[in-house]
Amino acid sequence: MRILVTGGAGFLGSHLCERLLNEGHDVICLDNFFTGSRDNIIHLMGSHRFELIRHDIVEPILLEVDRIYNLACPASPVHYQYNPVKTVKTSVMGMINMLGMAKRVKARILQASTSEVYGDPNVHPQKEEYWGNVNPIGIRSCYDEGKRVAETLMMDYHRQNNVDIRIIRIFNTYGPRMAENDGRVVSNFILQALRNEDITVFGDGSQTRSFCYVDDLIDGMIRMMENGQGFIGPVNLGNPVENTILEFAETIVRLTGSQSKIIFQSLPSDDPKQRQPDITLAQEKLGWQPVVGLEDGIIKTVQYFKRDFIKSGHA
Repeated sequence: MRILVTGGAGFLGSHLCERLLNEGHDVICLDNFFTGSRDNIIHLMGSHRFELIRHDIVEPILLEVDRIYNLACPASPVHYQYNPVKTVKTSVMGMINMLGMAKRVKARILQASTSEVYGDPNVHPQKEEYWGNVNPIGIRSCYDEGKRVAETLMMDYHRQNNVDIRIIRIFNTYGPRMAENDGRVVSNFILQALRNEDITVFGDGSQTRSFCYVDDLIDGMIRMMENGQGFIGPVNLGNPVENTILEFAETIVRLTGSQSKIIFQSLPSDDPKQRQPDITLAQEKLGWQPVVGLEDGIIKTVQYFKRDFIKSGHA
């Protein structure tokens, strides 16, 4: 098939492009490099089945494709709060443009939505039918509400124009090619540990996250896109094993052999206290569940950051 991946030079997008190429598809990677990096896809550039287009999905584009994976959007608080208006535009105008293309060329489209649509949840763990507890005017709203509107648009294009859609809600994912400066807890902790710097835990560290290794996530994403039973979602994709942030920091210190001390700082506003997916639906409909354990995944991620460290002369 001929497959478009928007945000294809990002952390998740680059892994998806690589996997789709390995499966024999023609892949068009579309990215404006706001948060994506050429380094993530440079190893794919030699393939005659891989094409890179520098483009911002806020602007219309017409391509002939069979599948569209819409991953384009800054996904870490540091990046999406840097330019919140741009973040909303990417989620809303970008979604309209991609759905318009899907409608015209009769392509199936998958939207990479997020667990952030649940906000700071009052229900634990989070099931797909939960409508969420989201602050519409806070500093995270550009991302949370942008992704919620994108889901609305997906459903309305499906109901009104019969567009073939799939919606996934991605929970915390980590692995090689995470950006060093994205402010996410995994990359932050690993880099602080490798530098033997204090590891910064916000709040008292009792807030929980569920961390899914990137290979597992990509597997679930492709299964959702290609499920033949017309299941459109939304469906949670994430690892249901829940850890406190403090436990996670301690694990990274242990696995890196770091001299880092753990210090505590005040919690940012609207930071969710609990985040754990209920993946019953993914298990039933897609036969999917994560297989990479947290320690195995962290070791692979640490090795990636160590290689980067050596390359840049830090080690």
